[in-house]
Amino acid sequence: MRRREFVTIVGGLATAWPLAAWAQQSGTRKIGYLTPESGETAAALLGAFKKALNQSGYTEGQNVSIEYRSANGRFDRLPALASGLVRENVDVIVTIAGTITALAAKGATSRIPIVFVTGDDPVKAGLVASLNRPGGTLTGVNVIAGSLDAKRLEVLHQVVPSATLIGVFHNPNNPNAEPELKDTQAGAQKLGVQLLVKDTSTPGDIEDGFSDILKHNAGGLLVSPDPFLNSRVDQLVSLTAKNHLPAIYGYREFTAAGGLMSYGTNALEARRQAAIYAARILNGEKPADLPVIQSARMELAINLKTGKTLGITFPLPLLGRADEVIE
Repeated sequence: MRRREFVTIVGGLATAWPLAAWAQQSGTRKIGYLTPESGETAAALLGAFKKALNQSGYTEGQNVSIEYRSANGRFDRLPALASGLVRENVDVIVTIAGTITALAAKGATSRIPIVFVTGDDPVKAGLVASLNRPGGTLTGVNVIAGSLDAKRLEVLHQVVPSATLIGVFHNPNNPNAEPELKDTQAGAQKLGVQLLVKDTSTPGDIEDGFSDILKHNAGGLLVSPDPFLNSRVDQLVSLTAKNHLPAIYGYREFTAAGGLMSYGTNALEARRQAAIYAARILNGEKPADLPVIQSARMELAINLKTGKTLGITFPLPLLGRADEVIE
């Protein structure tokens, strides 16, 4: 059941980036694609990028080649990967999933145009001089997200209002993890709930985190969006189902895979817009003249089938707000 036309969006290229599957062919122009993401979610998002690129007149293997670089959740690898793209002499670099990726590319070159996708303020981050007139070699898409984990906690609380303890999975290696967690803790205080925060940066951490959350009888789980956690869709959804634990995630792919709910930004649309800007730059336009695109669209997806399995009845106002309801 769809409440509104829903564009399948939301943020995560196999754990070892499948270069063989995306064999690079020679083209007249060359794009560098830099991301910390991996896994199926990231592969779907890459597909949206390539589709929009094709619609803009550039088809991989015909008139453009794409150099893919994934840090597989290892943020410390981004500078070296960015430098590698510079050595490949790409015509434009597209950076995905945050300011840290864009800064890695910016630190590697002052010559090659960069198109970024970030949820942070690009002016405060030092990426551009202003939103309307970037003024340098960078421009891109600013997904205006704010503190979404606090909002996710609020949505989860509406579904399980009796839960007094909520587990939180976050990756401490993510530069955005600590400030996001502070906002989430402030939100928890307002709701009158306690948080059990678990550092999760490896598959083993996820298993251990579930054990600890269950031991403390947590009534729900919030999985904070992160390139590593986004690559563990199957593991996370399977464990929440196995342990009958209501959970909310940052991307729709979790809900489609059987997760209870997701609330987050329209990641596919952001990739589509980044592809359009990359094509415009290949056509001769300058990043300095391309205003930063601001996108504030958030999407809520609910899996009624999973809710029924968990014995959950969703509040009607929440169902009415949902962009997608999976039955």
